[in-house]
Amino acid sequence: MTAKNMDRYVTFKGIDGDGNARRLVAMLRRHIDDPALANPFWERFKEKLAQCAPGANSQGRQLDELFLVHSYINNIRELFEDQDDREALALLQQVEVESC
Repeated sequence: MTAKNMDRYVTFKGIDGDGNARRLVAMLRRHIDDPALANPFWERFKEKLAQCAPGANSQGRQLDELFLVHSYINNIRELFEDQDDREALALLQQVEVESC
């Protein structure tokens, strides 16, 4: 079964949501780690990303990359659009359809 004909509300089987989110975050880091693009929002987002690390203290809850991507999908999309990052936009669309 391909991702195109998979009904995400029936099954997540065969979807690497966590892996895709990690790949997406790596693409995002290329931009938000650029000092020319630094701003308070992305600095706070990076703090939240640090809480995704295994064993990180997140006030009793474990954050993950997929949760953060889902929570900030519009901000992430806007950044990728501003940077004309077509590859990242395509993966973001896939993550949104398959996992969010």
